Amino acid sequence: MMIRNNRVLYIVLLAILTIYMAGCGSIASSKAKMVQGKVNVVTSFYPLYEFTRNIGGEYVNAINLVPAGVEPHDWSPKSRDIKNMTQAQIFVYQGAGFEGWVEDFLGSLSADSTLKVVEASKGADLIKTTENKEEYDPHAWLSPLNAMKMANNIKIALIEADPAHKDVFEQNYTKYAAKLTDLDARYKKEIGGTSKKEIAVSHHAFAYLCRDYGLTQMSIMGLSPDAEPTAQDLKKMNEFLKEHGLKYIFFEELVSDKLAKTLAKDAKVDTMVLNPIEGLTDEQMKSGKDYISIMDENLKNLVIALQ
Repeated sequence: MMIRNNRVLYIVLLAILTIYMAGCGSIASSKAKMVQGKVNVVTSFYPLYEFTRNIGGEYVNAINLVPAGVEPHDWSPKSRDIKNMTQAQIFVYQGAGFEGWVEDFLGSLSADSTLKVVEASKGADLIKTTENKEEYDPHAWLSPLNAMKMANNIKIALIEADPAHKDVFEQNYTKYAAKLTDLDARYKKEIGGTSKKEIAVSHHAFAYLCRDYGLTQMSIMGLSPDAEPTAQDLKKMNEFLKEHGLKYIFFEELVSDKLAKTLAKDAKVDTMVLNPIEGLTDEQMKSGKDYISIMDENLKNLVIALQ
């Protein structure tokens, strides 16, 4: 009887643990802790985490809120994430409407909070999405030149938080900015030599890349990758593919590619990845990929599609 009762208790506890784990969301961010003696920086999603790590180096403990493999548009923080944000010295978010939850979080901060808040896209060359309202396309990091401005905003905050290591942060920023400058030069050279200048994408995330390098995008969905396209949207995409003689539709890895592949099959074209770099998969993290290496992979695929 005792054995049976123990088995029942074990099953109940396992069920409770399963429910609890399902509610925890981000295992990575739930394990993150503040580190004494370093500048603790919480970033809202991957590119900002990447920029922070490169500039802060060994003097910074960077925590990325959105876990690997999760699309950040509709993600929202759990209680542990909010605790990390309030305990950190710096909180970095994209802005331009990307994180719908940020306004509520900032409004919840106490009057005596010492948290330094950085809107990374502030001062970047943003693209308006409407004529009459101050609404912007938030995907500014896909322009290497904008990425440089965003990284500079992070650098300034790090220096304010830890002035003793100002020279290190300045040097690290200079090195990383040089990599971004070289990336921009590669894009200009490679895309400048292609015969086509139009791309078909699943998610309307590449306006900055198109603006910087003279391309035009036609998307199945809008600025949100899970928006539902209409029959008219699909018809326009088919017409766009035929008009410009395109052979590929680009999709992204963190969102289902089912619709893009179905449309590609109907239009008798192929699919390829064009990564908006909103997050990395576990495999990409394990293989050491980063913002610049994935931007280079994007460039390689763009050149193939634009021939």
